[in-house]
Amino acid sequence: MWDYNNKVMDYFLNPRNVGEIADADAEAEVGNMTCGDALRIFLKIDEKTHKILDAKFKTFGCASAIASSSILTEIVIGMTVEEAARVTNRDIVDRLGELPEEKMHCSVMGMEALQAALGEYAKKHGLSLPEVKNDDPDDHEGRIVCKCFGVTDAKIRKVVRLNHLTTVAQVTEYTKAGGACGTCLDQIQQILDEMNNTVHAPAEAEKPQTVDFDALSPVKKALKVQEVIDKEIKPALERDGGSIELIDLDGDVVKVTLRGVCATCPNSKLTLRKLVQGKLHEFLSDRLTVEEA
Repeated sequence: MWDYNNKVMDYFLNPRNVGEIADADAEAEVGNMTCGDALRIFLKIDEKTHKILDAKFKTFGCASAIASSSILTEIVIGMTVEEAARVTNRDIVDRLGELPEEKMHCSVMGMEALQAALGEYAKKHGLSLPEVKNDDPDDHEGRIVCKCFGVTDAKIRKVVRLNHLTTVAQVTEYTKAGGACGTCLDQIQQILDEMNNTVHAPAEAEKPQTVDFDALSPVKKALKVQEVIDKEIKPALERDGGSIELIDLDGDVVKVTLRGVCATCPNSKLTLRKLVQGKLHEFLSDRLTVEEA
């Protein structure tokens, strides 16, 4: 279980401002329920002063998502639209005290929902809100980098800049990009290199300890497969509310079942092929294939 502080637990167990505003002046939805997190935010705004009079939310997600969304509504109530446009995910985390690194994407989701709603309101009322209108050259609509979670290069650049991120692992923790099949990890590294004005020569990957998998007995093969699943695969899936269970090893065919949100994710086949089978090839044998039981 994640180690949450008392304030996060309070906002999770006793969330403020849950629900909808029927006559909301602005609303927006971000995230994807099939992949673990989604947030819809509603804002009631005084059209004369452009001050936020009320804010409510509905979310599908973990304790961090609920706490981040709840405290975000408290932050923006009473602010003008222009003031609220400057709120970032760092403000959400600072008000909560802290969030586990693996859950920072929940604060980013809150920031995105707020900015989308404010952007809608600004467009409708002819307001100029640079922080929302994406005047920064990095904040263009962007191309999809992570197809599993629909994360664009623009989002990655923005989150890297706001949170001073330096590693691919941090980008994954803050945006989920690369957290499923892993095929976009090289692209994320390229973005980081571009932003840091550095070019990394292709580093020679550290080879994992190899075993003569074919020489093992069937029982030891199964134990090795289970070890790779427990150490290299399951933690990545559990970060986003999913999991995996080894069902059988039939020769070179590894039969597994996806659990949690992974079981209904539209990208489950890609996860099996790229993440699960890829890790088994990396650590054990290229002959292994993965099937869903």
